[in-house]
Parts: sequence; structure tokens; C-alpha cells
Amino acid sequence: MDAFETLRQDVQAKRVSLDRLVDLLAAEQRLLQAALQQLKIIEQQLTAARARIEELEKKLGGPPTTKVDEAFSMRAEEKRQEARGQKRKGKKHKGRRGRFRTKDKIALAERSESVFPQGIAAAECHLSHVRPVWRLEEGRAVLVAYRIYRGPNSQYGQIPGVLGRSEFGLEIVAELAYLVYIMGLSFDKACTLLQFFQNLKLKKSQANVLLYRLARHWEREFEILCTLLANSLVVHADETSWSLNSVWAFVSEQARVLLFGVHKDAETLRKILDPKKFAGLLFSDDASVYENFTAAQKCWAHLLRKAIKLTLQDPQQLEYRTFTDELLSIYRSACSIQRDQRFSAAGRADKVALLDDKILSLCTEMSVADRLAGQGLEHDFGLLLAEVLRLMMKQELFRFVTAPPVLQPNGTMKSVDGTNNEAERTLRFTAQARDTNRTDKTGNGTRRRTIVTSVLESLRLYLPTYTLASVLEELLRWQATGCSCFETLLHTLKLKLPESVPSILDQLFPLPTPSPTPSG
Repeated sequence: MDAFETLRQDVQAKRVSLDRLVDLLAAEQRLLQAALQQLKIIEQQLTAARARIEELEKKLGGPPTTKVDEAFSMRAEEKRQEARGQKRKGKKHKGRRGRFRTKDKIALAERSESVFPQGIAAAECHLSHVRPVWRLEEGRAVLVAYRIYRGPNSQYGQIPGVLGRSEFGLEIVAELAYLVYIMGLSFDKACTLLQFFQNLKLKKSQANVLLYRLARHWEREFEILCTLLANSLVVHADETSWSLNSVWAFVSEQARVLLFGVHKDAETLRKILDPKKFAGLLFSDDASVYENFTAAQKCWAHLLRKAIKLTLQDPQQLEYRTFTDELLSIYRSACSIQRDQRFSAAGRADKVALLDDKILSLCTEMSVADRLAGQGLEHDFGLLLAEVLRLMMKQELFRFVTAPPVLQPNGTMKSVDGTNNEAERTLRFTAQARDTNRTDKTGNGTRRRTIVTSVLESLRLYLPTYTLASVLEELLRWQATGCSCFETLLHTLKLKLPESVPSILDQLFPLPTPSPTPSG
């Protein structure tokens, strides 16, 4: 019930006198007049503002262009004209159109070379066909016409450094793969660089096909790398987000495997590194997915960053600073013991026991239970204390102190670090590609990136110098001998590929099921 209805009832019941009613009406009249006066002032201000806007628009050349909902490009207008029945004039295409014929490419070749079947005399062969192939020679692209000869039993000459029937040399494909998957460049930028520096005109669609062909060619090498990883002495694992699910990096002294577009769960980890079968030492953060490994080393960098963050959030809290300083001192002592060659294995084990005692004393002095019962930073501090204490009890803080150095395939010895920085550095360019939207959006793309990136990154461990020349030399040796450096190490260690069906690659990246062929 509103105020006027209440007033009417009060007047009818004679609870309000006539004088009181007159006073109320007079007050309402005054309020109404004041509101009208305020409205007039607002109208005057609005009129002045409109005049000022018109004056400014005249100085600026008129009002801004009004927005149009429909597209007003030339193509959109041509479509509207076609809808109105107007015929569109045919375009005049400049230059040649259609497929560039093989004989036209051969005519542009700088030179020709003859390729005979291996082990067969040239007199017993006859010319089969000519294939033009782009090669990189002395820093520039050269088109070479290869004359392929056929032997008496249908043996064909094989062009060195060419995948299948490709028209681009392996050096071009390797350089393209490095630019796209290691440096994180887009196809457009990679093709632009090839054209600018080496005068190679490569289309984006051609680059896409070349990388798919390279990935199919390296599928077996990826399976070998997974086997070497599962039989490594030390493995560093880390993960980060990706356009599809996550990207997971596994770095060991024998292989570097990067999985793109996979789920970060125990099932994915089991496929690549089964906790029940892996007998090495796993370096990782304190994520729950890594908790079932027999020998594990948690990353000290993660723990120290958490402690340092508390000191920055509350600089006045001396206990945070004391804990951080003591924890950092213990880690430095562990690194010093690990580097000191005077200690025997038993001596290092005794020193680790003393470090465990220091961790226990430090955490118990800070009263973990009281901190966990607190709120805010106090609760976070309690969680950190509990985490450090739990890792110490599981013997996952000082495994790196007693772990011996590992031998890499290139002949160098590498000591075991107490952090997981190597896996994080492996993902650095990957994270940059993610932040710049240079990622894959399909399962086929992530499968291709997984294979090519894993092989290229693993080659760092096998080559004394990691350059395009050394990589190409190794790839040509693969093609000549039919055995990669990964497979050579596999045979040396007397390991065999798992006979699981489907393969590890197909388990991680299931191929789409083909649609049934219609009958009739």
C-alpha cells in the first residue's frame, strides 16, 4: 500500500485534519517545483553540451563514421551484386596457373646427377625417370635433376638424403623442423627465413606435408627413445599446460621425450614410465602423480621458491626468514658433499643422515601442527614445513648426493643435480610457443610435434656439437646404414622394443578409427 492510499484512508477516517492536509499538499508542491527547476538546469546543460559537441565535430571534419553491421569489402559487395542478378566480370590472373609440371622443373635445374642401384654396374641399368630435388649447397637452394636408373631386377637408385619421393632434401626438412618445433616459429616465418637466407620458395602447405612425412619416417625412432627412457638411470620429468591438455617432458642421460597434447595423469605416465618397472631415479616436483616411484628425488628449487615467497609476502616475520636461510644452507651443504670427490659411498650416506637430522630439527622447532591450524600465510608455512618433513621421511631430498654421475651417449659424464631445472629448461621454448599461440590444435598435430621434437632434442645427447651440419651428417648415416644412433645404443644395452600392440605412440595418440566403407 503506497503513501497516497494511506493518506486517503486517514482523511476518510478523520484521523488527519484539514489544516494538516493543506500543509502536506503545499510541501509536495514545493518539492515538485524544485524538481522542475532542477530539470530545467539539466536541460540547459545538455543543450550546451550538444552545442559544444557540434562545434568540435566541425573542427574535426564532421561526426565519426557510423558503424555498419554488414561487411563492406569488395568481395562482400560483389556477392550482393550477384544476389541482385548482376554478372561478375571474370578476373584477370597474372602469371601461370595450375600444377608446375615435372619437365618444367627439370628445365630449371642447375645440374643433373645419375643415381644407380647399389651394387649393380651402370652398364646393366637403364634410365627409369628423372626427379627434380631442391638441395641446400653452400648456403643457397639449388635445384638438381636426378636421373634414376633401374637395374635388371627392378632395383632403383636411391637419392641420398631424400625421404621417399620428396622433392626437397633432408637438410631442408631438418632445418624447417628445427625452426618450427625447436625455435617455435610459425610456418609463415620459417618459410620466409628460408626464402630470405637461402632463396628457397617453400609454401606453407608444402612445409606442412614435409613435417608430416618426417614424423612418419621417425616413428620407429620415437619408440626406441621411449624404450631407452624407461631403462635410464636418471630421469627428469616436468609438465606445463598446452593448447590441448598438457605437454610433458622426460629428460634422461639417454633420451629426451616430449609429449604434446596428453593428459597429466597416472595412466599417461604409466605408458611412458611405469612406476612398477622403472628402476632408476626420478627427479620431479611434489605432484601426486609421481608418488609411486621407488627411488625419487624432489626438486629443491620448488621447495626453496616456496620458502622465499613467504619471506617476500611477510618480510617482518623473522621465522620465515630463519627457515629459508637454514633450508638454503642445508641444500648448499648437500651440493658441497655431492661434489666432494674425497667421500666414499658410505661416507656420503653418513653425511646424508646428518642432513636428515638437520631437516628434522628445523621442522620440529617450527611447530608444524600449530602452523597448520593457523590461517593465511601461517597455514601456508605449515604446509611447507609438513612437505619438507614428509619428503625427508621418504628419503626424497638427498638422493642426488649419493647418486653417481651418468655417462651420456656423446661420451661425457654428467653429475646429478638436486633440482629439476633441466626438464624445465627443455620446456622453456615450448612455453614460449604456447604463449605466442604457436601450438597445435589437433591430435595429428600434437602427434607429429611429439615425434619430431623428441628426436631432434635427443640428438643433442648423441652429437659432440649440435649444428645443422652435424645433425645432417648423422641423418645421412642413418639412411646409409639403416640404423640410427638410438638403435645402436639399444643394441649395445641388449634391449628390445616392447611387443605391445598398439605401440606406445598409438597408445598415447590413438589414430582415428576409419569410417566403414558403404556397401553396394
